[in-house]
Amino acid sequence: MNQCEEQGEIVRQEQLAPEIFRLTLKAPQIASNARPGQFVMVQTTPCYDPLLRRPLSIHQTIGNEQVQLLYKVAGKGTRILAALPPGQKLNLTGPLGHGFDLAGKQAICLVGGGMGIAPLYFLAREILRATTPPKCIVLLGARTTSELGSLPRDFMDIGATETHIATDDGSLGHHGFVAELLPQHLGPGHQWTVCTCGPHPMMKGVVSQCRAQGWECQVSLETMMACGISACLGCAIPRADLSGPYLHVCKDGPVFKAEEVAWL
Repeated sequence: MNQCEEQGEIVRQEQLAPEIFRLTLKAPQIASNARPGQFVMVQTTPCYDPLLRRPLSIHQTIGNEQVQLLYKVAGKGTRILAALPPGQKLNLTGPLGHGFDLAGKQAICLVGGGMGIAPLYFLAREILRATTPPKCIVLLGARTTSELGSLPRDFMDIGATETHIATDDGSLGHHGFVAELLPQHLGPGHQWTVCTCGPHPMMKGVVSQCRAQGWECQVSLETMMACGISACLGCAIPRADLSGPYLHVCKDGPVFKAEEVAWL
């Protein structure tokens, strides 16, 4: 695992929605080694308040020089992050964790909900860069249109022409949950691999449909995380058989085969 600690310089800070930001940093060591599904731990301030780093999915890399992070302001650390200007430097550790494994897959569906969309853009871009890209369908969900910002257009701009939207309030696309789009858009004739990231109930619904249809499913889990290197054991989750030692999202994941996880 080619992880490092690097001083990343902020190149651009974009506000995509009322509390959603996209941060671009010059961090060549991390950018050149990152893979879809991995994350970084961000030190939001050089002092000790807040004490802990923030785990953020890698939204994409730009060449071998820059890394983008998509995040939502949810507390003191991310509020500080959102106020930082270009030129400011941030201490980053990464890339961390295990990403998605799509080698040899011919039909892939990406299902993202809320901030779980963040790592799927990187994944979609890498899938569509292939000389002969596999069939790729993107399903995005949010509570309301404003939470999505420019993300649906961003996916279509990289060639994800089969991008479909669901909103809880019906303000855009399907009125309902994004998991409900799976049977509408994943037709017969393909052995689908579904990759999903988002709130636990959403992913649980996606996993349930994949089991019923016999589709492979990979899940990127989002948990509270203090260290990012499995030292604090704060991101432990139960295994599917509930008998062995707990899995740790930072070290064993964040991407798992759905059948490895206990969907309690």
